[in-house]
Amino acid sequence: MADTPTSSEAGAAPGRAMTILAHPDDAEFGCGGTLATWARQGTEITMVIITDGSKGNDDRSITPEQLVAMRAEEQARAARILGVKHVVNLGYEDGILQPTIALRRDIARVIRQHKPDVIITGDPDNRFGGDSYINHPDHRAAAEAALYGIFPAADNFNFYPELLTEGWETHKIKEVWIEEWGGGTTFVDVTEAMDTKIAALAEHKSQFDIKDVEPFVRQWTEETGKKHGVAFAESYRKIILQRPPDAETGAELVSEGASELEETPVNREQ
Repeated sequence: MADTPTSSEAGAAPGRAMTILAHPDDAEFGCGGTLATWARQGTEITMVIITDGSKGNDDRSITPEQLVAMRAEEQARAARILGVKHVVNLGYEDGILQPTIALRRDIARVIRQHKPDVIITGDPDNRFGGDSYINHPDHRAAAEAALYGIFPAADNFNFYPELLTEGWETHKIKEVWIEEWGGGTTFVDVTEAMDTKIAALAEHKSQFDIKDVEPFVRQWTEETGKKHGVAFAESYRKIILQRPPDAETGAELVSEGASELEETPVNREQ
């Protein structure tokens, strides 16, 4: 019988981090505490929002164009609260997102521009949240495009040679963190950042009243924390794309005549 995976607290904050998610406010919900925690530790954070958020309101007196402008302003204020340095709005239409080749190219471009060590994105296989939520299709499309924009597109010069013409050299990501909403094996203790997370969420006034949202956001973050022995936590599945070989792995690589980043499973094109 295989061993049950154990959880572990994330180590030192990365030098540069990036989120790639579908909508304004997605990062605040899923990883806002992590971003605030890392920002306090000196991480340079870039937030990539793929869609324009134009369908995120039921008020018929607000035009889609007005809503796009409102949500961009809300996102900018929320990012400042979290300590995010860069906000990139790709401007794809809300609600009909597809993981196209063009979107992969746009994601590869922004990765090459900002050169993050760690990228946080969603889970392309997540269709439901328990028995009360259908995951938005944009979330899944954004996650799929993000993963394939990371590998192989961002670090292989044969993909999108026009990016080289634009001056954007390839870049290898060290780690990808998939938001797991409590079920992951890596977690970040966000206890000290919880109030900052809520304050950032509160800026998205076109989407909700924070008084309605705060109780369940605190509840699920607290439930995640209890699983890991802290007050509040956010959890992830961590994919390590550049893993320094340990003694055992190093011995295997030497015996195979392989270099550190050559012919390992995470770097071999299938």
